[in-house]
Parts: sequence; C-alpha cells; structure tokens
Amino acid sequence: MIFRAIAKTSRTVTCELSGNTPYYAAEPYDIYVNGELHTEKETRNIFTLFSLQPDTLYSIRVKSASSEFTRDVRTNTESALIDVSQCGAYRDGVHIDTGALQCAIALCPENGCVYVPAGTYLTGPIFLKSNMTLYLEKGAVLRGLKDRADYPIMPGTVKPSDGSGHDYYFGTWEGEPDSAMASLITGIDLKNVSVVGEGELNGSGEDGDWWEDHRHMRRAWRPRSVFLCRCENVLLQGFHVCNSPSWTLHPFYCTDLDIIDVRITNPPVSPNTDGIDPESCQKVRILGTVISVGDDCIAIKSSKIFFGKLLKVPSAEYEIRNCLMLRGHGGVVVGSEIAGGVSNIRISKCIFDDTDRGIRIKTRRGRGNDSVVDDICCENVTMKGVHTPFVINMFYFCDLDGKTQYVWEKNPLPVDDRTPAVGTLRVRDVTCTGAHEAGCYFYGLPEQPIGCVSMKNVSISFAEDAVPGYPAMMSYITKERRRAMFACNVAEIDFENVVFEGYEGEKLLLSEVGKFIVDGTETPYEDCHPVKPDGSVPSEYSI
Repeated sequence: MIFRAIAKTSRTVTCELSGNTPYYAAEPYDIYVNGELHTEKETRNIFTLFSLQPDTLYSIRVKSASSEFTRDVRTNTESALIDVSQCGAYRDGVHIDTGALQCAIALCPENGCVYVPAGTYLTGPIFLKSNMTLYLEKGAVLRGLKDRADYPIMPGTVKPSDGSGHDYYFGTWEGEPDSAMASLITGIDLKNVSVVGEGELNGSGEDGDWWEDHRHMRRAWRPRSVFLCRCENVLLQGFHVCNSPSWTLHPFYCTDLDIIDVRITNPPVSPNTDGIDPESCQKVRILGTVISVGDDCIAIKSSKIFFGKLLKVPSAEYEIRNCLMLRGHGGVVVGSEIAGGVSNIRISKCIFDDTDRGIRIKTRRGRGNDSVVDDICCENVTMKGVHTPFVINMFYFCDLDGKTQYVWEKNPLPVDDRTPAVGTLRVRDVTCTGAHEAGCYFYGLPEQPIGCVSMKNVSISFAEDAVPGYPAMMSYITKERRRAMFACNVAEIDFENVVFEGYEGEKLLLSEVGKFIVDGTETPYEDCHPVKPDGSVPSEYSI
C-alpha cells in the first residue's frame, strides 16, 4: 500500500495512495504517526494529517490487512503563529469578528500562520495577503454575515490613472467584469497562500436572501465563499465549505492552484452554487475533494468573449483525481463561459453518484474562435445514477440571448470570429450504471463539427425506472429515455469495447458523422436525420 505526500504546510500533510480504485482504497487501512495509531480503518485514497508542528520530521505508516508502507515527511518551516483570540476575536457567533480576523492577517509576518481556534466567528469578507497560511482548527466556523449591506463591493473595472494599458479587473460575474460583493475569503494578486485545517466556511446562503430572485443584481452580484483573483501558488486543503451564496470556490486567472481534500456541500435547490469554478486558471490540481451542490460540481471556465478576446488566457493543465461527486447538475463540466479555451484536462479515479450529467462540455455560438476545447481525458471513473453520463452540447441555451435563432439554428451558419470549436474527448475504463436519459449525447455545430470522441472499455447500463428527460440544455430537442447514443455533427467517433445495456429503441442514432469506427473497423451507419425546427414547436420539444 504505497503512498506519497502530495501537499504539505507547516502544520498539515496530505498523502495519496497509489492504488487504482476510484476514490476509495482497495481495502481499509490504519494510519500510524511516529509509531502511534492516528486513524483506524481509513477508506479513502487521500487523507490529511492536521495539527502538526512546523519543520518537524514525521514517520507516517499505512497498514492494511495485506500490506504496509512507511514514509518520512518533514513539515514546512514557519516564522510565527498568531492566534486570532490575541486580536480580540469573540468567537461566540454573536459579536462580529471581522476586525479581529483582519487584524491577525495584517500582523502576520512573512511565512507566518494565522491560527483560528474552535468557535463560531460571525464575519464579513476577510482579505488574505501573500506568504501566509490561514489555519482553521477543528470546530472553527467562519460564518458569513447575512445582510448584503455588510459586504464591500469590488468594482468590475478600474481605469488606469495615466490612461495607458488595459483596465484593472476585480469584480466578475459569469465570465464578464461587473460589480460583485467581496467573498467570505478573498485574495487579490497574491502569491504563496494556504487556507487549511479541519474547520468550516459557512456562507450563510440559507440565512439571508442570497438565493431569492437570484437572476437579478441587487446592489452588486452575490459573493462567493472563496474568490481568488490572479493568485499564484495557492493551497486550499482540508476544510468544509457550505451554504455558499453563489459559486463556492472561484479561482479567477490563477496559476499553480491546489484544492485538496476539501468538502463542499450546498443544498440541491440552491441556485448557482457550483462547487469549484476555476476560470482561466492553469496548473490546477483538484484531488480528494467531495462535492454535493445545487449546480455543477466542477465547472472549468475561461470567461466570455470580452475577456477571451482581450486576455486570451485558457484554462489548461488540470488534474482532477480521487474525487467524489454526490449531487450536482454535472460532475466535471467544461463551459459554458469558455471564450479563452480549455485544454489538457485529466479526470481519473473519480466517482460520480447521482449527478444529472457526468462529463459535460457545453458551449454555443458567440463564445468566439479562441473558444477551443481540446484534449479532455476521462479514465478509470465510476458513475452511478448519472442521468446522462457523456454530453457535448454546442447549442447551450444560456444567457439572455440563449434561445434566439442564432444560438439554436441547426442549419450551418458562417464560421466567423464568434464560432467556438470542440476537439477531442477521450474516455477510457469507465463504468456507468443506472443512467436515465441517454448514455452519450453529442451535438456539434453543423458549420463546426465536434472533432473526435474516442471511447475504450466503457460500459453504460440504464435504470429500470429511468425517467424521460432532456439530455442536454438546448432548444428543439426531444426528451429521451434509455437512449444508448445520439450523435450529430461529429467528425469522428472511435469505439473500442463500448457496451450499452438496457437501452430502448435503436441503439445508435447518428447523423452527419464523418467516421464511425467500432473495434478498429470503420462502420457504415444509417443517417437518423434529426428533426429540425420548421416554425412549429411540438410540445415535446425543449425550448
């Protein structure tokens, strides 16, 4: 049972087992630290040790019924520890502790640690700084204030004083610069920052009016739980975050970002409460994280066309591994705000349990010709009760103009600087059980077909009590139930050992597919001629 350290601070170490089973270890194991039993019968592939001492060598031993392995790990150095109680924090859930928390951060020397002991801290947004660790002790709860008036506003755009160069961008909402309230944890232009521990961030989404009339701006757009803007070398590790007013963790144009062994829970009916929304971020690791939310679990983004054309920063180089998605609109989603493009995404050893979709790529006309999605790889993943395991939708009906003819038109339009593209999706060694609507649903643009869908060693079976539904959020499609695969406007589909079980009707509905390869042989198919809107709207259509 070999393991390695994948993240550490002065007071924490996270380790990952080398096994090949998704999220859970092949067998339970005990953890010993310096010869003393620390944890019995751990079952996860990733675990974290907390409350360690700085610059200290620890002997970590993992022992199961069949094997054991020991590794020595030294924690990082630390210059000082500042307890927020020293700065006057009441931690009683009654008095407001924003000032005490911010004071401790301001006082923290370089490479220091701000320590938050157990207690409930009623607080507005706090702002981190570079070269520090914020440590949330077990039992520590940072609870966001519920009144919108208590949240400062970050303007979307600030003009440079001398008029040269491009504007400065701070507030953002759904891929565009706009006024937004500061988040419970906010970081702007930082380096070398960690937020770690066994404590909790509670955004108080259920206490205020954050989820009411959510499509309209009131004063400014809603805060996130954590917002990191243009930060480098960031670690989020161990804590629980819940009841977010909107997106939960929102890294924006960040580099070298680790989100490890974090737990995210929002009610299933809470609007726009995505779990993790990395936007135009690069070199990102999301490991050992558990997510159950009211929207997408992980949604990889790269802004809308304004930022896409101006900054041209894609989301790239992602590892999403050993994660557990328990509820959400999508397990791992690419889009739809992806005007800067998305590439080199690796999803492995994850479990998706009862999400609406599994792997979901969503885009639309208007995202721009820099919006290129390519090299998305999903391997060794288990899906249970996922309604539609694999979706590529290039007609996503988001935004105010999402249901206009420009977006939904199924006849070819000219390829121009507003036309997005989807390249390759590769799927290997994936098992899906209990699907409802469709196993695979791929709908490319007629003027810009999907490049290639390659699947190997994939099995998809359907629930006996499957409920009809729309497999993709787009106009003018019909509800499906136990549809094995639908594909339209795809340059190449390459299947090797792909099995569908329990489907209804025709196994494959294909139209405008350039090459259909099954087990190494190009296979002819009968074009299904998908229905196109003709001015009338049958009642079973989505609109």
